[in-house]
Amino acid sequence: MSYMTGGLTMLTEMLPTLPPSEKKIASYIISHPEEAIKLTVQELGKRSETSGAAVIRLCKSLDLNGFQDLKFRIAGDIQKTTNEGFRDIKPNEPLQAIIDKMTNNSIQTIRETAELLRTDELEKAVHLLLHAKKIHFIGVGASGIIAKDAEQKFLRINKTVHAFSDIHMAATLVANGDEDDVVVGISFSGETKEVAKILELAKMKNMKTISLTKYGSSKVADHADIRLYTSATREPTFRSGATSSRIGQLQVIDILFMRVATLKYEETVEYIDVTRDAINFITMNDKKK
Repeated sequence: MSYMTGGLTMLTEMLPTLPPSEKKIASYIISHPEEAIKLTVQELGKRSETSGAAVIRLCKSLDLNGFQDLKFRIAGDIQKTTNEGFRDIKPNEPLQAIIDKMTNNSIQTIRETAELLRTDELEKAVHLLLHAKKIHFIGVGASGIIAKDAEQKFLRINKTVHAFSDIHMAATLVANGDEDDVVVGISFSGETKEVAKILELAKMKNMKTISLTKYGSSKVADHADIRLYTSATREPTFRSGATSSRIGQLQVIDILFMRVATLKYEETVEYIDVTRDAINFITMNDKKK
């Protein structure tokens, strides 16, 4: 049997940014998950020395469909087997230890990202991408690499796609777009002001917007019609290296691509065969020379 999960991950990742009353509730749930799922809204408010209204506000802060949604996810978390959690790299770490830790961290990121993704939001994003006249993937720095990966995937199934890390070029492209275009803003922190501005510009042009950020409220997500999240991960020493966070972003792009591909399966197979033949034609000619 499969379970909805991710409740404890959501609470843990949002904890530092929550208002005081919501933080008290989140802390109580994290410390007493088995007890919390048996309580009503009012009972949880009393146990956490807050109120039922604060519990409802917490669920809204988590972008969930009410307290029952949170309880189902926490119940699923309780059913899971214990994992190792994220493991940081130490000075002069042996090679095998790095292999083990990086593998564990990547697997953990993939699992947590899967828990944070909402199928209803994913389906909305897929619908937009499927019917978009043009798709613009925007990312800066490491997120720009994710945008380029998305571009090459969707190009192979004959979608008109652009990926820019140059914000001036991105702004030019969006300024000349129309309401049938979709703009996807990618920013792990969610606070990349240039990406947020591009989404704001896109909304002014009546374009549809999608954000891909770490879980929680952010400037980028605030300007998106559809908000998709990855695990925030916990890599204090090497976070700037965009290691596990990159894995989560690639995972979401792959899910979107595969879903779009399955909805136009016959066309997708044809397009991929054509592009494969074209690449083989070029490489074979090069070898003959």
